[in-house]
Amino acid sequence: MATLAPDRTKVHKTNLEMIKDQIEKRHVELLHLQFVDIEGSLKQVTVTSEQLGDVVEGKTMFDGSSIKGFTPINKSDLYLLPDLNTFAVLPWTEEDGYAEARFLCSVTNPDGTPFEGDPRTILKNTVDKANEKNFSIQVGPELEFFLFETDAKGDPTNRVADQGGYFEPAPYDLGEKVRLEIYRTLKKMGFVIEASHHEVAIGQHEINFKYADALTTADNATTFKWVVKTIAQQFGLRATFMPKPIFGENGNGMHVNISLFDQKAGKNAFFDEKDSRQLSEEAYQFIAGLLTHVSSFAVFTNPLVNSYKRLVPGYEAPCYIAWSASNRSALVRIPATRGAGTRVEIRCPDPSANPYYAFAAIAQSGINGIEKEMNAPAEIVDDIFSMDDDERILRGIQNLPTTLGESIRALVDGEIGKQVLGEYALKEYLSLKQEEWNSYRTAVTDWELASYQSKF
Repeated sequence: MATLAPDRTKVHKTNLEMIKDQIEKRHVELLHLQFVDIEGSLKQVTVTSEQLGDVVEGKTMFDGSSIKGFTPINKSDLYLLPDLNTFAVLPWTEEDGYAEARFLCSVTNPDGTPFEGDPRTILKNTVDKANEKNFSIQVGPELEFFLFETDAKGDPTNRVADQGGYFEPAPYDLGEKVRLEIYRTLKKMGFVIEASHHEVAIGQHEINFKYADALTTADNATTFKWVVKTIAQQFGLRATFMPKPIFGENGNGMHVNISLFDQKAGKNAFFDEKDSRQLSEEAYQFIAGLLTHVSSFAVFTNPLVNSYKRLVPGYEAPCYIAWSASNRSALVRIPATRGAGTRVEIRCPDPSANPYYAFAAIAQSGINGIEKEMNAPAEIVDDIFSMDDDERILRGIQNLPTTLGESIRALVDGEIGKQVLGEYALKEYLSLKQEEWNSYRTAVTDWELASYQSKF
């Protein structure tokens, strides 16, 4: 592995010295330099801890042409620039007095400039634009996952690890021990865990970690999925964040709670005690921006063919574009907390999403609403699922996209994709998603064979 790039960043000495102390005290031998591709899948390059000096200066090179959606083969050299705040010793690697650690990295070009296709850089750009308007973005996601048994080869089966239901304890919740070990591991890595419980579906679980700024939260969501899968494997199970792995059961959601902090005024920009709902004008405008752009950014928050098998009536996931202060059948909900905790919850995202793209698209859509002073439609307090089509049409309630194909078309027709990703990353992402959709729609499924082969 070449390390020929010039020095490109100044390192905060205190942070670096703390990292050096941890490496020495805990006998860290290997450093995993991690980044994500355009789907949000974690990738890593591993070096020895003796190379820490080159690592923190961004001198570790890799072949970008081997990462789908990154660079062509004639411009393949890219570099990894670690965020020192993401350094963590990996608890499950501590054995025989030695350990391994990781950094999450941004991707740079050979000249040290940010690589325009790097998802982490794309979210940073959105954060920077918000900062220019004196807003900081705070995000708190709720990621659900299933635990499946594995076969003798370690491959996942279709058997869930328990038959528990919502909030059920042991002995019905056989995943309790797995969640406890996940919690302990995350805590050792610096996470603040707020809650852990069995979810509605059999074999389904949720562990909530504390909200933070948008970039930190995207890093945490990426780390969370990796840790959950790693710990589940140690118990002989396979964790999946697939949106809808079981027909007839609730799917995996990733409700995203988001708020803006007004840095100039020093307060939550969504709170206004004088309003009947204690929501500010900016909050209503942010909601309007979400509802206006959601069809265009659904391909980021719900990126798979399978995502749209979760967004169907009858399973709590939202299907319709509406908002409410408390109604959980609406796409956008305002949790009851007020004051500094006032936030907007968007309920369509699922945990297969690339969190960097998803958080950037959600935040930018809401901020667009504020910039353009959009008006939020009337609040829907009634159960939307119980309405028939005529009533929803009469009340102006539109459907979310029902397929990946519809979402792709909405992304192409809308403005959010280009605004958030830029031309280069948007082109690569659209190409990937169109390929996935074409592969699915031309595939002949078992359902089709069972329904048609003998009949016709």
